[in-house]
Amino acid sequence: MQANEPVGAEARYQIQLNEGRFLIQRCNECDKYVFYPRVVCPHCGGASLAWVEPKGTGAVYSTTTVRRKAEAGGDYDVSLIELDEGVRMMSRVEGVAPAEVKIGMRVRAKVVDDKGAGLVVFTAEEAK
Repeated sequence: MQANEPVGAEARYQIQLNEGRFLIQRCNECDKYVFYPRVVCPHCGGASLAWVEPKGTGAVYSTTTVRRKAEAGGDYDVSLIELDEGVRMMSRVEGVAPAEVKIGMRVRAKVVDDKGAGLVVFTAEEAK
């Protein structure tokens, strides 16, 4: 770590994303998962949070389509994803038309490069 590199929970999360790794926290005291990155567990107040790799799967909890003119990139999806670990995160579902993203749709996380910064997005899982 560089001398001037940020060291807070959000900075550590972003550093991992920039290296292509998606990690969330789990409390060592109550064993519950935590997201968005914190320094104290919101469930029990414990200060011992470990970085762990989630399964990377979940379901769309809510979704909306943001409308843009075609010359501005066209419409895009913004979804709240509930990971199988029980935490929720805001993201988008790629590879599916925004209007086709549905509540309950099973999705899988992937880390992409967004203008030099790691970003978690989701793709629809194949129906089984």
